[in-house]
Amino acid sequence: METTSVALTTWSFGLAAFGYLVLWIYLISFGANWRSGVRTRRMVFVAIISTLWASASLFYAFSGQALALVATSLTDVAKYGGWYVFLVTLLAPTGNSNAKPFLPAWLPAICWILVISGLGLQFSVALGLISPEDWLRALIFHGLAEAVIGLVLVEQLFRTVSEDSLWNVKPLCLALLFQFAFDVYLFSDAMMFSRIDGDTLTVRGFVHAMTIPLLMLATERARDWTSKIRLSQKAVFHSATLLLAGLYLLFTAGVGYYVRYFGGEWGRIFQLALIFAGLLVLSVLLVSGSMRARMKVLVGKHFFRYRYDYREEWLRFTQTLTEQNSPQTLGQQVIRGLANMVESPAGALWLREADHMTYRQNARWNLPECTSEEAHDSSLCRFLLVSGWVVNLEEYRCYPARYSDLDIPAWLSDLPNAWLIVPLMAGNEMQGFVILASSRTPISVNWEVNDLLRAAGCQAASYLARMQATEALLEVRKFDAFNKMSAFVVHDLKNIVTQLSLMLKNAERHRDNPEFQQDMLMTVDHAVERMRQLMMQLREGATPPGGICGVNLADVIQRIQKDKMKQGRLIEVQVRDRLIARGHEERLERVLGHLVQNAIDASPPGGRVWASLERRNDKAAIEVGDNGHGMTQEFIRDRLFRPFQSTKDAGMGIGAYESAQYVRELGGDMQVDSAPGRGTRITVTLPLFIIRTESDLHEQEAA
Repeated sequence: METTSVALTTWSFGLAAFGYLVLWIYLISFGANWRSGVRTRRMVFVAIISTLWASASLFYAFSGQALALVATSLTDVAKYGGWYVFLVTLLAPTGNSNAKPFLPAWLPAICWILVISGLGLQFSVALGLISPEDWLRALIFHGLAEAVIGLVLVEQLFRTVSEDSLWNVKPLCLALLFQFAFDVYLFSDAMMFSRIDGDTLTVRGFVHAMTIPLLMLATERARDWTSKIRLSQKAVFHSATLLLAGLYLLFTAGVGYYVRYFGGEWGRIFQLALIFAGLLVLSVLLVSGSMRARMKVLVGKHFFRYRYDYREEWLRFTQTLTEQNSPQTLGQQVIRGLANMVESPAGALWLREADHMTYRQNARWNLPECTSEEAHDSSLCRFLLVSGWVVNLEEYRCYPARYSDLDIPAWLSDLPNAWLIVPLMAGNEMQGFVILASSRTPISVNWEVNDLLRAAGCQAASYLARMQATEALLEVRKFDAFNKMSAFVVHDLKNIVTQLSLMLKNAERHRDNPEFQQDMLMTVDHAVERMRQLMMQLREGATPPGGICGVNLADVIQRIQKDKMKQGRLIEVQVRDRLIARGHEERLERVLGHLVQNAIDASPPGGRVWASLERRNDKAAIEVGDNGHGMTQEFIRDRLFRPFQSTKDAGMGIGAYESAQYVRELGGDMQVDSAPGRGTRITVTLPLFIIRTESDLHEQEAA
């Protein structure tokens, strides 16, 4: 061995030996009460064995003797055995658990087999029972297997520890992860090239030295180590999958080694092809839904008292139901949520129709569309409603007497792979039912599966009922908006009808008057155009055509004055300022016209009605008043601007409400001053539409 390499190896394993010695002394002198703590005593044992291993490696670096190499390998196996014992102790149950064995029995068994076989391997070469070449090949394979099992134990510890104990074991898991992962790289490289890389072996001591502070930190954080470890089905599933994948890779690597060894010139080609094929097969198995389902059933059936981890199942099912982007996708997610519980790859949902008389397919997942309907009083629906059972069609075909007088409809018998029928019960009503296809792997539908599906079906039914109620509420709101708009349209039509009726009343007296005829044609044309706009607004729900623009309020008031004069009423108009406000000209004219008409209706024949326009700060103020009978403060406060409230016998109570709503939309306000017998004064304030006549540059120069 070169001098530089020996020096690096000396420093590497010397630091490791010193670090493990410090850890050993720390645990005995300053750490937890190691005499009373089983876990801490075993940690002390691991520190002692690791110190011996690092010292033996250091001695072999100096001497290079075969006996020192065997001692190094022997202490390495003992070190792994110590870590196995410590990790299995951490994973041992400390209280009640729903697992049959808290730790899968095969995992500790594999650990002990590896330790015993490793010790036997060292004694065999020391006694000369096997050749050094065979010993080296077996040592490489054995070291790789030890590292893989160590990673499995660390992964299971990290997954099963509770949230409040995760902080304690995180440094321990991180340290062992780096140690075991480095050994996987070391021995897998050695297996591929039939030799142990000297540089990688030299770095091994440094890796252990770097991880010792993490072990000390873990010891400081957890004086009694972790006492709150629980074993979940997810952890066992991932650990079992990782273990099987590791064993498969070990088998593939072993076969690849012998293929290369006996393959001659084509050996390396065959080895690379075999390794690639093995990785491809492993990838296919890992992404296979059927294999995943078989593993879950295997874990739940053989390692746990109960098949399901109910917390995980319920969280997953709830998350599936709440992931919908729209009510239309909820049905499919109900199917998927129920199907995932029994590893079913397809399903369909039948929901109750609005008439409550039939059930129709509402959603499907990987099943063909079915147009058949099921009556609410059919044998199937009555059975599901009364019993609430999950119907197993495979069981029904074999033992129909268990389902009393249940008759399966023909369309259901023709449905491919139909397996389970899950009722969706909301109280005493059945919202629908889900038909699931046969599972990816054989599953025994026992009481536990039935109870879980029934409970999940009730939760799904509540979500579906809420969705249907929401859709019904939205529909009611749409009708409400339509009725509200219709009320506005009818109110405007009433005004048009009144105008046309007045024109017809005067037609007998003025039919030979050319001016009246011209005015009548204009009135009819205006009425037709207005009704066309109202019909468009009612049909499309659109606002009147034309955007918000400047409206000359003086012109609007004067047009209203002229229209009322034609009806025989005199309106006093006083325009102090010619102002332009923001809004739609037709709607503003309709609002002010309504206020003027109300003033006329509230005044006695010949009574005074007036309208004035002036500027108040940055707003236009339009005042409409009369000396009529007036209104009480109670009516103004509680009824005036409420829909369908009116003091007139023929009134609809819409005009004042619509007027106030539109004025507020424009950013204005409407104030009412009235008292019984004193008349009414309504003041409308609107934001002004400012028209700039000078540029900003001109204003800056003037400043």
